[in-house]
Amino acid sequence: MPGALDAALSRRSWSKVTEASPTHEELVELVAAAGRVADHSSLQPWRLIELRGDDRERLGRAINKADGEKGISPKPLRAPLLVAVVASYHKSHKVPRWEQEAVASGVAHMLSLLLDEAGWGVIWRTGHYTRAKAVAKAHGLKKNEELLGWLYVGGKPERTRPERRKGIDARKVLSRMP
Repeated sequence: MPGALDAALSRRSWSKVTEASPTHEELVELVAAAGRVADHSSLQPWRLIELRGDDRERLGRAINKADGEKGISPKPLRAPLLVAVVASYHKSHKVPRWEQEAVASGVAHMLSLLLDEAGWGVIWRTGHYTRAKAVAKAHGLKKNEELLGWLYVGGKPERTRPERRKGIDARKVLSRMP
């Protein structure tokens, strides 16, 4: 049975996916597992928004509005399922804002790893749209929330070329305290 190490080593981003996607019920199960990341004071400073079908078109309109254009941006239509990752900050004297954002980012990464291990193609897309007012409004964000990006999820297409991603040389980034 593959473990967490195997899942992490084999993970990759899928910029192109098929129209297949996990069901809502499958997504709920994976979100429950992803939500177990380390969370100082158990603030749960995050939430996720599931976008399917027409939701993606609404997002496409908001993206174009943010750019001062009319119509629907095709960007959200690149995958059948988008999962918006929202940092939902709480006032806390113990847990600074940056740490709460780290928790939300950890949930997103864990969810992407779990989706990949379950056989789905995933890529985490970010960019300047995450801070656009029209996009925030489309997601119903509150004043204490920020959009960190979207997980684009779909079926993994058949590979025609072998994976080219290089491994990480951990010796270059892991050191002892000076």
